Amino acid sequence: MNFLQAAEAATPQQPGMGSFWVMMLLMIGVMYFFMWRPESKRRKEMAKFRDGLKKGDKIITAGGIYGVVKEVKPNDATILIEVDSNITLRVDKNMVVADNSQLAQQK
Repeated sequence: MNFLQAAEAATPQQPGMGSFWVMMLLMIGVMYFFMWRPESKRRKEMAKFRDGLKKGDKIITAGGIYGVVKEVKPNDATILIEVDSNITLRVDKNMVVADNSQLAQQK
């Protein structure tokens, strides 16, 4: 009997795999709520902003160019902006990152 009790005591107890899976699920949950969800929400808001652009909106492009929307075609991926008198640029809608009129009001 002593020999069997000694053999049982010598084998180390291995942690259960259940705690590993719980920890993995918690990490995925934290990543979802703190990273993926806010990013998808921000992307949706930017897409809504870009789809709502209209003539006369003051904007800022990803390259830091300030301009006023001069022309928006409904099914086109580009817009025409005026950066100075008689200087217009055609830029991709995805490069518009901010509404300049809202930024001026925040300051």
